Amino acid sequence: MLLCATLAFYLAIVVAVLTTSWLVRLDWQIMFFRPYEQWPQIHAFLDYLVVLGQRGPTAVMVAAWLGWRSWRQHTLRPLIALGVALLLLNITVGSVKLGLGRLGPHYATQIGSAELFAGGDIFPSGHTANAVVTWGILAYLASTTVTRRVLSILSGVLSLSVGATTVYLGTHWVSDVLLGWTAGLLIMLALPWFEPLIARSEAYVFELREQWRRRLEEGRVSEPVAAALTPLLSAGGKWRPTRAGGAGTAPVAAAQAAPGHSPALRPAAHAHPASRPHLIRSERTPVTPAGSRRPAHTERAAARSARPATGG
Repeated sequence: MLLCATLAFYLAIVVAVLTTSWLVRLDWQIMFFRPYEQWPQIHAFLDYLVVLGQRGPTAVMVAAWLGWRSWRQHTLRPLIALGVALLLLNITVGSVKLGLGRLGPHYATQIGSAELFAGGDIFPSGHTANAVVTWGILAYLASTTVTRRVLSILSGVLSLSVGATTVYLGTHWVSDVLLGWTAGLLIMLALPWFEPLIARSEAYVFELREQWRRRLEEGRVSEPVAAALTPLLSAGGKWRPTRAGGAGTAPVAAAQAAPGHSPALRPAAHAHPASRPHLIRSERTPVTPAGSRRPAHTERAAARSARPATGG
């Protein structure tokens, strides 16, 4: 019911502007009132406040906070929900802006006109809609009921302030701000319908991560095994490559060219057959001598008796 009521209000504002109704007359009255000239002392402060409705700075700040939450909670739902909300905002608000082409108060050409289809892009107000969505997503993703209520109030006050600031600065008509608030609220109300898409996207990303992790683990295990088993000596005296690309090859051409290291002068006893691998010391079979190296007991006694005696 709330979604349908908000959508009806959205269409009513569009129709009121298209028919140049009382809402357009209100836009011109406030434009001629020039609030920035009535209260110039707050102009500098509001110049900074309106930045909280710009898409770039606000998206970076909110994405940083939600990224930290995603890392702490081991979930991608906050970041994906923010991405879906901003995507809906760009599609819906951007298409209406370009389709209606309304000019702003500073560029108006005909008094009393709605200034539609003139190449502008201010209806609805992007600052206002972005403030509703960007700060409202924090309340939407709140983990407790109290936090959600507090953030909802704060985001509502902030979005209202940003919208009113654009009217004060003369960059938007009042109807632009009204439609911007409504457009942002429609996106927040429709966001729960995209929760299945958000869940599938998160599962898909985690599945890709696990696949890459398994591939990396398999690569770490197989590389030492390949390095220990593949270096075999061939008949030509060269190392065989461990894998495609030649990693691990070590030709011995330099050693053969060095003086005193000619393979022809090497004794035959030290040559290794080409069909047998060169085993390291730990892989060789230990050889135990057949008998004891110590002489027999009788031989030790005879040697002791034959030793000359020394005087004291």
